[in-house]
Amino acid sequence: MDETEQPLMPAAVLAGIPPRALDLTLTRSAIRMQHSHSWSIDKVNAVHDLVICLEGTGDYILQGERIRLTPGMAMLIPANTRFQGSNPDPARTYTGLAQHFRLELFGHHDLLGRMRFRRVVRLSRWPMLEPLVRHYRASAPAGSTTLAMHHAFMVMLTEFIDDAFIAWTTPGDTGLDDSVGLSMAITVAAAQIAADCLQPGLAERVVAAAPYNPDYFRREFRRSLGSTPAKYQEFKRMETGMQFLETGCSVAETAHRLGFADAYYFSRLFKRHIGISPRGWQEQVRLRRDGQWPRGQEDGQVIYPLRPGKGG
Repeated sequence: MDETEQPLMPAAVLAGIPPRALDLTLTRSAIRMQHSHSWSIDKVNAVHDLVICLEGTGDYILQGERIRLTPGMAMLIPANTRFQGSNPDPARTYTGLAQHFRLELFGHHDLLGRMRFRRVVRLSRWPMLEPLVRHYRASAPAGSTTLAMHHAFMVMLTEFIDDAFIAWTTPGDTGLDDSVGLSMAITVAAAQIAADCLQPGLAERVVAAAPYNPDYFRREFRRSLGSTPAKYQEFKRMETGMQFLETGCSVAETAHRLGFADAYYFSRLFKRHIGISPRGWQEQVRLRRDGQWPRGQEDGQVIYPLRPGKGG
């Protein structure tokens, strides 16, 4: 297959992780930061702490690194990490949100411990997030956590991870008889592929990096997700193509943006994975926009590839 070099699309780091695999725990209610110039702190938390600045300025020292937070910036303080904080501005209150939490994969593994990330970022979608952060800060109960808080915080945390993520780390101590470790390795591999699916050869590199025999890992990956890592990457690539087609891109333009030099080859691969042609998918999109769900898809639960007769 001929491919052209394309810049990778930004994608969610956790896109390939099933929601049920993640266990988010808010270990206390939200901390409504409102600190005058006299405020200072020097402590260690047993859990992770996400800090988001809304107004003013916060100065921190985290593992010897000096950090200054201004509105729209967020910082993750890892569990068991000493930090110091102060407000350097005598004329303005430092206001923000801090939330203590744990994020575990399958209830056993600290997910953030599997990542390398920047400690502090300017949130790229701050205009969208700021109202959510302010509402979260204002509505959180003083002494408890709620279901709504968990869902809202997961949005904020996911946005931070997407902006701060550098790379996944691979532990070398996961044994073949560790079923939880294997499930974690497969889930992380799927997340890597889903987040970077336009990168040629990624599936094989992910397999090679897993702490398992490659043939064994491919078999277990297929048993868990229904396809090999390579086929999973192909499907995620076609899924990205579905988004391009839905926004009005032509078949040829979609093929080009996915890295295919041959639009005909892309169309064949698309039909193999999705069950209909790219033009057939565009027709389904049109039908849905007109309120005419293709027969058999009224409940919105679609399994790919589509069976014949479901929208052509």
